[in-house]
Amino acid sequence: MENGNNQEEKSLVRQLKDGDEQAFTALYQAYSPSLYRNILKLVKAEETALDILQELFIKIWNNHASIDPEKDFRAYLFSITYNQVRDFFRKAARDRRLEEQLVALTTECYEHIEQLLQRKETAAILDQAIGALPVQQRRIFILCRVEGRSYEEVASMLQLSIATIGNQLSKATKTVRNQLSARDLSFLLASVIVGSALLN
Repeated sequence: MENGNNQEEKSLVRQLKDGDEQAFTALYQAYSPSLYRNILKLVKAEETALDILQELFIKIWNNHASIDPEKDFRAYLFSITYNQVRDFFRKAARDRRLEEQLVALTTECYEHIEQLLQRKETAAILDQAIGALPVQQRRIFILCRVEGRSYEEVASMLQLSIATIGNQLSKATKTVRNQLSARDLSFLLASVIVGSALLN
């Protein structure tokens, strides 16, 4: 579609504007590979590129009613992608000092990571945070973040749209992170390490 049928694309965009989830999925499947490659060239990290890509399409879905079907959808996509990547680098610049502190802290404690992960308190906090999620968010979080399944696979398993999977996973991840970050410094360190493992 990227190289060709402009009328087909416009038809899908019109349907997307009206809230058609199948049209959204079709556009996602058509454009996500090239968008992912472009994002990856910029951020140099696969996980980060995937996160930006998913946030990009969640944003498109959340704002579908404002899309103009008469405008070039490909240009619209790449404009939003540019803004998402720019925001990522701005946030990274703001967080660099904190990131350096956390990296230093985890490096100093590297020899104790295995013992830290085995702490019953840490496991209990993680279990509690995940267990407190609403049923659907918990299922999606476990399938995507713990088992490492793709959005498409989970959407098919649960018979939900990719947009729904992305929205629910975003909410669940924020909730779990907030639960973990509310603890004292020792548990914060565990959160950084275990949270990183969950998101891989």
